[in-house]
Amino acid sequence: MAAELKEVATVQGPVEAEVVKSFLASYSIPCLLRGLVVQSVHAFSADGLGKIKIMVAQRDYAAAKQLIEERPEE
Repeated sequence: MAAELKEVATVQGPVEAEVVKSFLASYSIPCLLRGLVVQSVHAFSADGLGKIKIMVAQRDYAAAKQLIEERPEE
């Protein structure tokens, strides 16, 4: 049975999404990115079209949320 996914963060654009994905992976928290299709069709970001949702398994949500909130700003 597949794990239920929960949105842990929303970011603007694929570069930031990949940074967050790598950051979570460094703590052994896998995630999926939702919203990348828009960037493959439209290479611009307007009215929220560039937003990408970071999805994690329900069991990893609390740890991922805390890590993202405590992540140093770049």
